[in-house]
Amino acid sequence: MTEQDPRTTSGGKGQSFGVRRLLAALAGLLAAAVALGVAELVAALVGPASSPVVAVGDAAITLTPEPVKAFAIRTFGENDKIALIIGTLIVIALYALVIGLVGLRSRRLGVLGILVFGLVGVVAAVTRPAGGILYGLPALIGALVGAVALLALLSPLQTPLADEDADPAEHAVRSPAQHGLAGRLRDALGAGDRKGAGMDRRRFFLTSGAAVGVAAVAGGGGRLLQQRFDVAGERSDLALPSPASPAPALPAGADLAPGIDGLTPLVTRNRDFYRVDTAISVPQIRPSDYKLTLTGKFDSPNTYTLQDLFDRDDIIERDITLTCVSNEVGGRLAGTARWLGVPLGAFLRENGIGDDSDQLVCTSQDGMTIGAPTRSALEVDDAMLAFGMNGEPLPVEHGFPVRMLIPGLYGYVSACKWLTTIDATTFSAFDPYWVERDWAAQAEIKVFSRIDTPAPLRAFPAGRKPIAGVAWAQTRGIARVEVKVDDEDWAEAELSPEVDADLWRQWVLPYDFAAGQHDVTVRATSSDGETQTEERAAPFPNGASGWHSVRVVVR
Repeated sequence: MTEQDPRTTSGGKGQSFGVRRLLAALAGLLAAAVALGVAELVAALVGPASSPVVAVGDAAITLTPEPVKAFAIRTFGENDKIALIIGTLIVIALYALVIGLVGLRSRRLGVLGILVFGLVGVVAAVTRPAGGILYGLPALIGALVGAVALLALLSPLQTPLADEDADPAEHAVRSPAQHGLAGRLRDALGAGDRKGAGMDRRRFFLTSGAAVGVAAVAGGGGRLLQQRFDVAGERSDLALPSPASPAPALPAGADLAPGIDGLTPLVTRNRDFYRVDTAISVPQIRPSDYKLTLTGKFDSPNTYTLQDLFDRDDIIERDITLTCVSNEVGGRLAGTARWLGVPLGAFLRENGIGDDSDQLVCTSQDGMTIGAPTRSALEVDDAMLAFGMNGEPLPVEHGFPVRMLIPGLYGYVSACKWLTTIDATTFSAFDPYWVERDWAAQAEIKVFSRIDTPAPLRAFPAGRKPIAGVAWAQTRGIARVEVKVDDEDWAEAELSPEVDADLWRQWVLPYDFAAGQHDVTVRATSSDGETQTEERAAPFPNGASGWHSVRVVVR
């Protein structure tokens, strides 16, 4: 009885080929994992934003049509970036599976597929606004190592079977050089899907284990080493200056939330504050390295360090509600904080901003551009360069160390995070990021109101229950909130004490609910007499509008 060659399968040729295809797909997936792991390790030397996953994700955000972005924000909210990264990894995994199958038939095409994968990462990284040539290294080196890994993983799946008719002399005449690395690589790249090929499963799984180890160690080590860029420790050690003009103390009973279950608090905790931006990798700026540069239409443009801003004698503290233009009717992309910073109008005037400037183009550390109207920056009293939020330095994800705030304007035309440059220019001279994508160049916040409680379609017993929520019209203030249940007349709600026109106001209306389903609607009126419009509009291109309504179920 002859012993079976261990490189063949126990089944027939068809079964063996099916197993090889499955293992080849796995080889492609493992090769991609090695490529990404090595890329993360190299990114630890260059910078977190150079990671291919981050770079490709950033490019995807830039290239995604606005309706798709709006859907992502509406569906995933502040988790839209996590969803994007997961989606990117899924696409990479599917691509890698195909590359493995292609590589089984043609090593050259398999390697080419890995290199194309790397080229996409290189282009995405170097073309980012804040990118550079070095940003392409992680994707390039990762792709090269991934190609070698693919060849190593596919090799055990195409092991030549012993040929009884082969002339032993053929093997003897090969020179040592032909058996070297170059020769083996040439053989590997030239290999095709040999129908007579065997399969060395043991070597495949050993190689796979090594690939998993390299991917895990390189990727995990890279992520660990990237923490050296983290500025959380330096941020926590930073001592904020005292304001020359502190925010007034909140009057007694200013916050109705403690007495009404489900009502939004008057001041939003930092960890609960909404975040909507395009940064997958949050910029990490060391306080000692920070510089704010003024360019353009200034008589005496200067560059400021963070300490320069801290040392000013005109620092202000204000309670301001911010609103994202992506906020839908009834949405929660709004929040209030106590901000600390330099008054923007005075700052611009002392640098001699030109009368012919009507737009400030603000650039963040990651290259994002936000255009703000110069007039609002100069005339809105509480506009500021903020570096404090609710008694502590700005959280990193909210723009540390400095961001801009202009009450009364949506964030995409006023609230540049990680601010590094202010260019005094004109609307006709430059279109910032969002304007390039057809959002309005200027957008004042609309009169808005929202029902927080009762929650829609959540059953509660009949009887008296508060209807409550928040309303805002920054720089103008809220004068009145009215509520309507079903087809009844509008009833005026009680408002929380007015603190500042830039701060939203809570409202509440106790109501006796009868059993059944009821539609509850709210509308607000600003202090200058504008009543919130009933006409529904989507956030694009200058903010949503319409009355917020909920349907409640009463037992």
